[in-house]
Amino acid sequence: MTSLIDVVLLLLIFFMVSTSFVKQSQITISLPEAESPSIVEESPDQIDIMITETGTVLVNGRELLNNRADTIRNALQKTSNGDHSLPLTISADANAKHQFVVTAMDVAGRLGFKQINIATVNNPVDE
Repeated sequence: MTSLIDVVLLLLIFFMVSTSFVKQSQITISLPEAESPSIVEESPDQIDIMITETGTVLVNGRELLNNRADTIRNALQKTSNGDHSLPLTISADANAKHQFVVTAMDVAGRLGFKQINIATVNNPVDE
């Protein structure tokens, strides 16, 4: 029995040494390339109106020229692409005049936005 095990081990060693490991062939893939970059404008998931302390209005991070109602209306129409079902969030600085927030809410309501949210910040309670 011992000699049979020796023969099997010698055969195993022989096959391991004499076997050549062949490198698997690799597949080459040529990926397509874009010829000209095309800019695709995606409609946003929501619209954010931010009002700073000085009254500067930003719609989705873009600063508007002024804070007049018609400027805000044009920016909202352009940003929403006519989709007034998008949720709209208004966030204002604590020191901003209340009139700026009311103007933004009024414009959004007149355009037909139904989901108008006001962002608030809870101050931590001093303990």
